Amino acid sequence: MPDPALATDLAGLTLRSPVVLAAGTAGVLDEVGDVLPLDTLGAITTKSLTAAAREGNPTWRILPTRGGMLNAIGLSNPGIDAFCAHVAPRIARLPVPIIASVAGFSIDDYVRVAARLDELPALGAIELNVSCPNVHGGTDFGVDPKALGELVRALRPVCSQTRLFVKLSPVVIGSPSIAALARICVEPPGASETSGPNGRPGADALCVSNTIPAMSIDVRTRRPRLANRTGGLSGPGIHPAIVKLVHDVYRGVGQPTETPIVAIGGVLSWEDAAEFILAGASAVGIGTALFADPRTPTKITRGLNKWVRAQGAGSIQELIGAAELA
Repeated sequence: MPDPALATDLAGLTLRSPVVLAAGTAGVLDEVGDVLPLDTLGAITTKSLTAAAREGNPTWRILPTRGGMLNAIGLSNPGIDAFCAHVAPRIARLPVPIIASVAGFSIDDYVRVAARLDELPALGAIELNVSCPNVHGGTDFGVDPKALGELVRALRPVCSQTRLFVKLSPVVIGSPSIAALARICVEPPGASETSGPNGRPGADALCVSNTIPAMSIDVRTRRPRLANRTGGLSGPGIHPAIVKLVHDVYRGVGQPTETPIVAIGGVLSWEDAAEFILAGASAVGIGTALFADPRTPTKITRGLNKWVRAQGAGSIQELIGAAELA
């Protein structure tokens, strides 16, 4: 079991540690429990759930690359009806909080899925995936300020019982900045009422971030190596870029509005996780590392425990945003 010094408050959701399994990397729900003790984790994020079942993209849809992994799964999932009927009943029996990831291609899609999930009393939070780069239209909401504001404004009343998280895109160049998009999630323009367990008008937490759009070409056949042509790049190669984004979102939005951040991107070691904490993250998502070694979350938890004590802190929460930047 993690040391009490690693206990983390994520928008009122109590985690044993800041280590969270990222969406799409641990199975539909708890399948990773076959190789990893679930009670050592902070939380698990489900696969992104959509209104209708999806088979996803054809193979190849996962490929190794230098410094990381390319994936174009295509939001493969059983659909919200099958999830609620056959998978969700297990949530209450699990020893770890569950965050349900939601994807869609319209506001109505998101509303339908989130409304069903909000009825589950044991669910910890709902994460809006507005930034998937490997399906057509998967990043539309995440890069359009008006559409993003409309989506969060529509979802907040629907998620009346459940915490609402928003997973942002890492590809934000120029204006609006990722901090500006994060601000829209937390304080959506036009929102006139507060809602949810924390009484907020928008998101209770921000997830930074999804994979980076990428592709690979076979130089012998001259064809894309992914069947979908393009996909998302994850892994250690993107880690420094995400550290910068976490810093920007924390300083611009997270700190002044007291909105926690889940940092996701290339965490292979406890040092990577600690770097995210110092940049402003309250929790750290693990994804690609699970494919290399499913024991990685346990190793990271042990390392963070030693780090907190070496820093002379009584709790890991004392180190959030504590990077010396002067």
